[in-house]
Amino acid sequence: MENQIQHNISLKPYNSFGIDVRAKTFIKISGVNECEHILEEKGEDTLVLGGGSNILFTKNYDGLIIKNEISGIEKIEEDEGCIYIKAGAGVVWHQFVLYCIKNNYAGVENLALIPGCVGASPIQNIGAYGAEIRQVVHTVETFHKCDKAKVNFSNKDCAFGYRDSIFKNKYKNQLLITSVTFRLFKKPVFNISYGAIEKELANMGVQDLNITAIAHAVINIRSSKLPDPAQIGNAGSFFKNPEIENDEFNTLKNNFPEIVGFALPGNKTKLAAGWLIEQCGWKGFRRADAGCHKNQALVLVNYGTAKGEEILQLSNEIIASVQQKFGVILEREVNII
Repeated sequence: MENQIQHNISLKPYNSFGIDVRAKTFIKISGVNECEHILEEKGEDTLVLGGGSNILFTKNYDGLIIKNEISGIEKIEEDEGCIYIKAGAGVVWHQFVLYCIKNNYAGVENLALIPGCVGASPIQNIGAYGAEIRQVVHTVETFHKCDKAKVNFSNKDCAFGYRDSIFKNKYKNQLLITSVTFRLFKKPVFNISYGAIEKELANMGVQDLNITAIAHAVINIRSSKLPDPAQIGNAGSFFKNPEIENDEFNTLKNNFPEIVGFALPGNKTKLAAGWLIEQCGWKGFRRADAGCHKNQALVLVNYGTAKGEEILQLSNEIIASVQQKFGVILEREVNII
């Protein structure tokens, strides 16, 4: 085990922003049993990394980085309508989606091409195009870093919210997720409520709707709008879409008739953060190598050698300008370290 531990290692290959910071100590794990062994021996602060696709490093990490590479996908159960699939936390999320589509397991097709690994999916309650992971999570298996014990969470235990869960709040930085079991469906319920999907399916000439077609439509849309982290450093959507009261939305609508909003339960409206940012003039903005992407204002980018502090500062300026213009406070979706 000790020979796998590395010291003073660059984290540039391990975060999708491509920020060149260093970790004091670094180790990769591929099995649940390794967790206990490592955490018993190492008393320093620890941070678990999966795909590194939802994190912005602003400084070197003076502790232990655990790179979670627990793999494996297996069917563990099925009933009349559902299939239960267990996936290791280190499985690349999009590869898991492709596995489900290949086997005709429905429920994650709208979430194709989201960056990151399976282990991060319940932490963020990842979502896109009208779907969220909470709709299919069955159980989450974890290892408590301090108690040195396995802890399992049901869907209800996860306390899912919009890009939120118990893992981001009560148990933040306390757990290492080892696997997630998903409850997927034998008979799909197609979700094409987002106009962009309907439009893309029409462009593709799809006659008989199926989960493969929906996934391909989502892949096409995301590829056209979002930069590939392998080409331009980014973490996907940097900000959450804010939710406001309907009365507040109506006031904004009077002042800004073109404002984009989606009705939610409980007399609330979800605003399109990208639209707000674009109206403040940030779309395509660049300062040195830190910038706001030219095609999607929600995405902050590293064009090469930007420091994490520079991207964080840019996000602060964007938040301030949106608040000044619209009275709406944006919240970051990306974790700042």
